[in-house]
Amino acid sequence: MAQAALRRLVALGAGLVFGLGLVISDMVDPARVRAFLDLFGAWDPTLIFVMGGAMAVSFAGWRVAEARQKSLLGGALPAPPGTELDSRLLSGAALLGIGWGLVGICPGPALVALSASDAPGFLVFFVAMLAGMAFWTHVLARQTAGAAPSAPG
Repeated sequence: MAQAALRRLVALGAGLVFGLGLVISDMVDPARVRAFLDLFGAWDPTLIFVMGGAMAVSFAGWRVAEARQKSLLGGALPAPPGTELDSRLLSGAALLGIGWGLVGICPGPALVALSASDAPGFLVFFVAMLAGMAFWTHVLARQTAGAAPSAPG
C-alpha cells in the first residue's frame, strides 16, 4: 500500500515539474507557439530549445532504463517506444500538428493553462480535446481490428 502511494506521489511531483516547466518556458501562451510556427514573419525559436531540452532528458532516461530490470520504485518499466511509421502514427501526428498550428496549444500546456488561466478559450479547447479522445476510444478504436484502443500517434 505504501509503495502505491509513493508511486502516486512521484507521479504527482513529475507532473508538477512538467507543468512548472511549461509555465516557466511560456509554452502555455498560444502566441508564443504561433510565433514559432511563423517561419516567414516574426519567428521565435524558443520552442526549439524547450523541445531540445525535453528530448535530451528523455534520451538520458531511456539510456538509464535500458540497463535496469525494474523502476526505482520496483514497478515494471514501460516498453521502449516503437520505431515503425504506420498510418495511425502519421495521421495522429498530422492531426496534432494541424490542431497545434491552428490553436497554438497542445494537450499538456492546455491542461496547465486551464488551471492557471481564466481564459474561456482554454476550457473550449480542453472540452474539444476530451471529446476527440472519447471519439477515438469509442468509435475509431472499434474499427481497428485487433488493436487496443489508444490515442493515435
